[in-house]
Amino acid sequence: MRALIQRVDWAEVEVAGEILGRIEKGLLVYVGVAVSDTPADAEALGTKVAHLRIFEDAEEKLNLSVGDVAGAVLVIPNFTLQADARKGRRPAFVNAMGGEAARALQETFVEAIRAEGRRVEQGRFGASMTIRSAALGPVNIVVDIPPAGVT
Repeated sequence: MRALIQRVDWAEVEVAGEILGRIEKGLLVYVGVAVSDTPADAEALGTKVAHLRIFEDAEEKLNLSVGDVAGAVLVIPNFTLQADARKGRRPAFVNAMGGEAARALQETFVEAIRAEGRRVEQGRFGASMTIRSAALGPVNIVVDIPPAGVT
């Protein structure tokens, strides 16, 4: 699984004119599921996100997690994170898991974050979404579970 994690002042997701989720200070997380991903990968990534220390402490060091700052997490399903753009000009999505299997792993990811005591809002799997946010920093981190190059 791959997550693009952005520290935000606020973020929201809208589908067909309806706001599905909104958070104040926290993390906006785009998640792409690969065909090789497992439930263990989803749980590991969720735990990593819940405890990733990317908020500043009193000394302006990145030492605090989203839980430490009483923040929330907005999760957006995003299969395009699994794009392979190494060849040509049009990305290939052969590494992206589709359908119900990908949806189930994303839910496992979300439940892992919730199990760590974090509030989670989320977008709608398979929908065309509008995401609005205010980046804080900016701080953007890409996390791969398993790490890139490891199978």
